[in-house]
Amino acid sequence: MAPLAVDLSDDQRFALMKLRRNVADSKKPEHDDHYLLRWLRARNFDVDAAEKMLRESWQWREQWEVESLQTWEPPEVIQKYYPSGLSGFDKEGSPVVVVPFAGLDMWGMMHSVRKSDFIRNTIKMLETYLRIAGEQVKQHGQQASKVVLVVDMENFNLRQYAWRPAGELVVVILQMYEANYPEILKAAYIINVSKVFFIAFNIVKNFLKEYTLSKIQIYKNNPAKWKPVLLNQIPADQLPAYYGGTMTDPDGDPKCPSKVKPGGKVPKSMYYKKPENTVNSEKFTTVVVKKGDKLKIPFLVAEENTLLKWEFRSENHDIKFGILCTDMDGKETEAVPLQRVTSQQMDEIGMITCQGPATYTVIFDNSYSIMRNKTVHYSVGLFSPEEAKVEDTDLQEG
Repeated sequence: MAPLAVDLSDDQRFALMKLRRNVADSKKPEHDDHYLLRWLRARNFDVDAAEKMLRESWQWREQWEVESLQTWEPPEVIQKYYPSGLSGFDKEGSPVVVVPFAGLDMWGMMHSVRKSDFIRNTIKMLETYLRIAGEQVKQHGQQASKVVLVVDMENFNLRQYAWRPAGELVVVILQMYEANYPEILKAAYIINVSKVFFIAFNIVKNFLKEYTLSKIQIYKNNPAKWKPVLLNQIPADQLPAYYGGTMTDPDGDPKCPSKVKPGGKVPKSMYYKKPENTVNSEKFTTVVVKKGDKLKIPFLVAEENTLLKWEFRSENHDIKFGILCTDMDGKETEAVPLQRVTSQQMDEIGMITCQGPATYTVIFDNSYSIMRNKTVHYSVGLFSPEEAKVEDTDLQEG
């Protein structure tokens, strides 16, 4: 085997040799040392942890039949309305993927395709870009093995992700990415962000590893700042003119929709079901809040006068409960002061009117207990301003 063209310490080389030996029973010819190093770096060269992560990922690939996704055709709505595309390659040969994020209609998508198909499409895209990167490596070397991402957040709509099913799906995809695609991101440029973006990002970053976060650069809506940065890494002829390059479609469109699909609002004619009242259909979730620990549940509130409603009970013992509000500037206030409640005796029920855009974090706090874990059954949800009016009227009449 040819020597690795990377700098490794003696301990790291020993870890690589050990992992190579440990997984020899299952690894495929394409699982070379560069591949194994991705998993070792993701686990700080802890061989046992890297092997566990790798084997779990191989099992995950079997469950999702990843190898056969190359021939799988996504549903029509995804093909037409999922925004993204390969614009070209950076100066070292790495694939450059552009995502006009505001073109993603999550509400329409989730009422037109199954959640599993949305995830399957994400996997297929990741596999496609990695396969392209693999081809680039043959010509440009290992510096082309990772992906460059440009995410345009212009006109970002926070309200879509305040809808809990959409937010939960984003979290599932992030967790899937971190567990199964370590060390594939070369750089991520998130451009044209507004203040409301940071409300969502403050939640999202909790599900990203430090390595991933270190690759992300965020720029406000100031092309004079981010265009030179993009062009420093990406040749002008590999980037749409709208983002500072020289590429245009044959008709002169600077966004190059023939390469980078813009997405758009999914027509209701493509919906497979009527919108559901997701709050009223929620069931109680049961959790164990360990002694000395807290459970924090964040909610994105996009609109003024959104109603946050809760109901919970604890088993045998009381627990502290409160709600923290974080506004666009990062200022925190107590929407509901944290205090002990005797929810083991009677269900605790309440609601507050929220001011948005902001993040409201529901907290079950068991940090004061050094002896007992606490079992809590809870249902917490958001109502739109229109639903809030109905809910508030029902509460007053009750």
